[in-house]
Amino acid sequence: MKLRIANCELRMPPDRAAGLPDANSSFEIRRSKFARAFTLIEVMVVMVLLSVIVLVLMAVFNSTQTAFRASVTQAGVLESGRAAMDLMAEDLRAMSPSSGTNYDTTQAWPFLGAGYGAVNFCNAVLTTNVSPPSPLVQPMVGGSSQRVNVLENFFILSRGSANGVPTWYGVGYAVATNSPSGSLYSLYRFYAQTNTHADPRALFNAYASEINSGQWTNMSHLMDGVVALTVRAYDNNGVWLTNGYANLTNMTVENAWFSPPVYGEVEFALFSNTLPASVQVEMGVLEDRALQRAESIPNSSAQASYLAGCAGQVHVFRQRVSIANVDPSAYQ
Repeated sequence: MKLRIANCELRMPPDRAAGLPDANSSFEIRRSKFARAFTLIEVMVVMVLLSVIVLVLMAVFNSTQTAFRASVTQAGVLESGRAAMDLMAEDLRAMSPSSGTNYDTTQAWPFLGAGYGAVNFCNAVLTTNVSPPSPLVQPMVGGSSQRVNVLENFFILSRGSANGVPTWYGVGYAVATNSPSGSLYSLYRFYAQTNTHADPRALFNAYASEINSGQWTNMSHLMDGVVALTVRAYDNNGVWLTNGYANLTNMTVENAWFSPPVYGEVEFALFSNTLPASVQVEMGVLEDRALQRAESIPNSSAQASYLAGCAGQVHVFRQRVSIANVDPSAYQ
């Protein structure tokens, strides 16, 4: 039996008629949410791009910080090194002859015995078995050669006036590889004075006693990290005063004592009216960060091995100082 339905029509909800999803349809809801979200691939691509950007920014920041620390370190080394060099140069320019007792050539070593006059200027190479080592041998960066950082201590006699009283001044410089304070390669300055009626030899004797004591409590601590310090004396023709100087044609030096070369440097002592016409000072200073790292190493052999590899962190200062009180007749 069949029934006929009259006046039948299909009606759609208003939202469906407008092309919007049905609120009662779970399928349409899930489809809508899926269309508005990111895919897993898109999220991974974004994360990779953000990671690359962060890494690039970190590299730029790290390089900037490294350059900043290097510039600060170099500025500190240059400032302290120049100040020390200027102080040495000022003391050297004031060098004066004692014009006292001539040097007794019968003495095998001029600093022992009473047969020598006052020391005008002298140096000595530090070769004792110390830790860290002296000289400090460092292979050069990018080559097979080596740099031998020689340490010398030197003494200067000068004459002036203190409160209107004629006065002798004795100034000395020395480096302690391991100072009493625990610092490495510390530069010290000795200073003493006496009136001109006293024997100026007492000033050098006081300096030598202070060096031999190993305490250096009466010396001023100038700076740390001085791994190399050498002084060379020259005559008025610019010739280096060495132990072979007397063998040069028509050139002899009275009241002067020279040693055989030690690590390429020559120990000497000048007496009476003999002064150099000029003095060259060379100083090598280790950067603060490398020095602090070395001081933190408790083992002496490991410390020496680390310092040997720091040739690239050593800044070299060199200056030639003219001596105004030189007597040219001392070289005739």
